[in-house]
Amino acid sequence: MDQISSEREAGEPAAVRAYRALERMIVTLDLAPGSVTTEGALIDRVGLGRTPVREAIQRLSWEGLMSVRPRAGLAIAPLESGDWAKIIDARRGVEVLLARSAARWLTAEAVVALESAARAMHDAVVAGDVGSFLEADKSLDEAVALAADNRFAAQLAAPLQTHSRRFWYRYRGRDGLAEAAGHHVALIQAILARDEDAAGAEADRLMTLLRSHARTAAGW
Repeated sequence: MDQISSEREAGEPAAVRAYRALERMIVTLDLAPGSVTTEGALIDRVGLGRTPVREAIQRLSWEGLMSVRPRAGLAIAPLESGDWAKIIDARRGVEVLLARSAARWLTAEAVVALESAARAMHDAVVAGDVGSFLEADKSLDEAVALAADNRFAAQLAAPLQTHSRRFWYRYRGRDGLAEAAGHHVALIQAILARDEDAAGAEADRLMTLLRSHARTAAGW
């Protein structure tokens, strides 16, 4: 995790920090797909109290990353290769909407966030660090959501983005990081130029790239 992310998370509520920690473990398969764990085990791993961890579990359950089984533990969502393409299909429209809105409503705060995400992504590609790349990708998604100023679209997109990152970690790893970063940078540049049409087109191209990887992962 980069220094900016660490500083940001340090100032967040405990429930948000618990969520981010558990989400990261799920995305990087540290919590293995299809495995079963317990609330107590997650409290120990995250190092936060029962209430924030329980709130994080509820959010992850709503997002489809974890399921709560009464008296049987917490099941981490499995990974079915064919689901990745379905996730991208669901993302495409909302990602284009967010990109176009971000270009239209761009603020000074969002500019800083976008530029920071771009630097973090570049550094991750140079280092070949998949985990840091996906953290930078998450920061970029949050920066675009901030710029777009549409909480309904952002709330719809966020779980799909997390699922997609998880599939990337499982099926792509370091392969294609530079190509993916290039598409992300093109998207950032279009938003910073306040070009709605270009931003929407770049978001669509990025989804096309991800869907091609998803088809390969599924053997289609």
